[in-house]
Amino acid sequence: MRRRIAVASAVAAVAAGIVAAPAAHAEGRGDIRVTRTVVNGGGNVIVGVKDVKRFTISMTVKDNSGVKKVSRVSAFNTANGYGPVDYLGSTCKKSNKTTSVCTATMQVDPAWIDSYGSGNRGWDANAVAGEWQVNATVQANDGDYWISDRIALFKVKRAASLTTDATPEPVRKGATLTVTGKLSRANWTDRKYHGFTKQVVKLQYKKAGGSYSTVKTATTDSKGNLRATVKASAAGSWRWAFAGTTTTMKVDSTGDAVTLK
Repeated sequence: MRRRIAVASAVAAVAAGIVAAPAAHAEGRGDIRVTRTVVNGGGNVIVGVKDVKRFTISMTVKDNSGVKKVSRVSAFNTANGYGPVDYLGSTCKKSNKTTSVCTATMQVDPAWIDSYGSGNRGWDANAVAGEWQVNATVQANDGDYWISDRIALFKVKRAASLTTDATPEPVRKGATLTVTGKLSRANWTDRKYHGFTKQVVKLQYKKAGGSYSTVKTATTDSKGNLRATVKASAAGSWRWAFAGTTTTMKVDSTGDAVTLK
């Protein structure tokens, strides 16, 4: 049976960042410490509506007697304490006599997020997204131990999708080209994608062999739809690009190539 790690204590707001050491609050005995922590290789943890998301937490741990193990790792939202994540265990690799790099494997199952807080009045599964922190307990060969709080901060974000369709194709040079699209993001309550409303999205263009540059922006409507018109001056590809938010991933659509008549 998988181990469920859920912490629901109140947590103070903290500054953003991926790596944080030493811990903001800690207790224990001796000189063992976590000196560096990296979550998911330094990237955001993106969770969709179907696939189970696994990610790693890499911790550099030091003690004068050597590192024995990491006995516990937890992670949860810094604003509300929500932490629907499984701790699957950890392994340590010795770097030298005093230092080891220990890697914990964590797992988020979208099917569990909504049920995690279903007993809470007014529960919103999507409130899980945002800034999270890592806590860990480490042990040394000489019996030293340290319970480390907030050894790293990272972002858990809702997955997003973005489409582009440019018409007509082909288009006469100088004629009006209409570019539409839709921005959607994962909803962890019903595990479906819904239109992301009132978001500013960039319309970008590139010639063959070139790179994309922004032509104009548009705002998604009540269903997440996008629409813009441009003059077709040359053949090339068009796409929408969304910068993301603190709770939703960055996403660029696939380009739609348009030729001239």
